[in-house]
Amino acid sequence: MSMDIDEKQNEKETIVSGPVPSMGVYEAISCRRIIRDFQDKVVPPDVLKRIIDAGLKAPTHDHLRNWEFVILHEEQDKKNALQFIKMGTAPQLEILKKTLVDGTAQQKMYAIAMPRQYTMLFNASHIILPFFKSTPGMMHPTSASSFNPISSIWCVIENIFLAATAEGLGCSMRIPVGEEGINVAKTVGAPEEYFLPCYIGLGYPAEDCPAVEQVECNTEQKIHFGKW
Repeated sequence: MSMDIDEKQNEKETIVSGPVPSMGVYEAISCRRIIRDFQDKVVPPDVLKRIIDAGLKAPTHDHLRNWEFVILHEEQDKKNALQFIKMGTAPQLEILKKTLVDGTAQQKMYAIAMPRQYTMLFNASHIILPFFKSTPGMMHPTSASSFNPISSIWCVIENIFLAATAEGLGCSMRIPVGEEGINVAKTVGAPEEYFLPCYIGLGYPAEDCPAVEQVECNTEQKIHFGKW
């Protein structure tokens, strides 16, 4: 794993640190939410490392742990990596204006999320770019096992989300659209065989973060014993 963690802080930033969190796993799972508005506070290097280390504890395809992380903190580094987002979000915002008609939970979520696709990453203390080594034909699978490498990296990402929640932090997430991920990978110098599944913004949630309506899921209705 290669990380460039700059410990220098600019004059407007505040460092907030504390002890290793004691939040239980079920509480972290229950509290985890995608965060799209952040405070102007810097995540300390030791906390960042703990969160990445939690990601590295995830199950892995073929026991290879073919994961790498590019960490962005400096303003110019963020701008370089995020420059391709604006190209993809403008058409999506136009579609959004035409589809927000009945106010479903999904539409309300998009109304909050889409205008923040850039700021929810740029304003985060750090941007984590998780990369995994892809396999030939991954984008044209022939069986469920073809998805093993990409399944592994999503286990890593969920560990990062839960660890961040346990630390009192929050994460935003964007999945690249079109050639966006390839362009970002080139910008940060990732090898061609490495694939970027998403961007992760990591930081302290803003106190006035909009609460996104959650779709309730009844466990009893989702479990099928013996057969469907």
